[in-house]
Amino acid sequence: MKNWKFATQTIQAGYEPKDGEPRILPIVQSTTFKYDNAQSVADLFDLKREGFFYSRLANPTVDAFERKMAVLEKGVAAVAFNAGQAANAFAIMNIAQAGDHVLATGGLYGGTVSLFTNTLSKYGIEVSFFDTNISADELAKLVRPNTKAIFAESLANPALIVADFEVYSQVAHANGIPLIIDNTFPTPFLCNPFDFGADIVTHSTTKYIDGHATSVGGIVIEKGGFDWVSSGKFPGMTEPDESYHGLIYTKDFAACPFSVKLRVQAVRDMGVSMAPLNAFLANLGLETLHVRMERHNENALKLAEFLRNHPKVAWVNYPGLSDSVEQPKVKKYLRGASGVLTFGAKGGREASEKVMNSLKLAAIVVHVADVRTGVLHPASMTHRQLKDSELIAAGITPDLVRVSVGIEDIDDIIADFDQALALI
Repeated sequence: MKNWKFATQTIQAGYEPKDGEPRILPIVQSTTFKYDNAQSVADLFDLKREGFFYSRLANPTVDAFERKMAVLEKGVAAVAFNAGQAANAFAIMNIAQAGDHVLATGGLYGGTVSLFTNTLSKYGIEVSFFDTNISADELAKLVRPNTKAIFAESLANPALIVADFEVYSQVAHANGIPLIIDNTFPTPFLCNPFDFGADIVTHSTTKYIDGHATSVGGIVIEKGGFDWVSSGKFPGMTEPDESYHGLIYTKDFAACPFSVKLRVQAVRDMGVSMAPLNAFLANLGLETLHVRMERHNENALKLAEFLRNHPKVAWVNYPGLSDSVEQPKVKKYLRGASGVLTFGAKGGREASEKVMNSLKLAAIVVHVADVRTGVLHPASMTHRQLKDSELIAAGITPDLVRVSVGIEDIDDIIADFDQALALI
């Protein structure tokens, strides 16, 4: 299985039916599991063996999805969550606590900015933001003794800025801290952050992983091999956990200590596990990921080129355009620029909103990254809680329209935008 190509792994990895078992991953809609003796359950609770005893911690359907995602991202283990926001929150909280500090790129998704600035601060975790295109020397100056991670999106939403993995990983590892990358927009089909120095990868599986706008979810994947011990900054990973009779994650689970700690502490105590049905739907979406992402890329580039040449369009931002300032990083780190672009119509916010309201195929939706073309106005919708300064930092202007380009026929998509632009 390890030698199979990506497209094969999207279909075959994670679940291997035995003789007479269902060919398709079953939905194990059960909260609990039966055992023949008390010692079996005791060993599960003490983490002495693998298995399932309560679906809040682990479930066979969810487990199969986690295994597939770990394979696709080239990681050693994965933990699924009930939302992408939970995945990001607990990826941080698994290694940071009150009094700690995290560095994050500007231009992040508005919900993540709110999570970092409003919610994590209430738990005593301070997050500082830095310019995405910062130099290694400048970034190194921002690291503090209590800094526990550097966080970035591989392709920012909706700023569409590509992370400079090389710079971030260099600084992170020089300071003994992990690089955490949200890889939602590229997906593992277009980018494998572990190849460029990331240590932890997160996803909102609600987006391209599911691909059909049917299920909310998130996931955290561990690369493995990070030296938690030598850094001396992560006692929760390297010192005895008395809630599990003094086990030490880096010693007792050396291959994937981050993932085990994440599951048996955060998921156990906070109840943020993915539901079996959502794992089934996300896994089903993964089976066509490679096919869908090729079409999303192709359609987005063609629509971006059409809009760039349209007389009523003021500007277009799509990293896949040959003249995009992001092109060097796209070529270095990505295998495509994904399916999201932004643009502004001539005439400002009012004109852009009129174009949105006049679209017939593309729908106004508070969602992104599924098979159907959708649009939204971030400043007044998904990012409306942000201050003006935060909007600018996120690359959001009043006229910005975000387009999630679907996999419909590109001629129909272009014709829809053409007729809407003709009305302004």
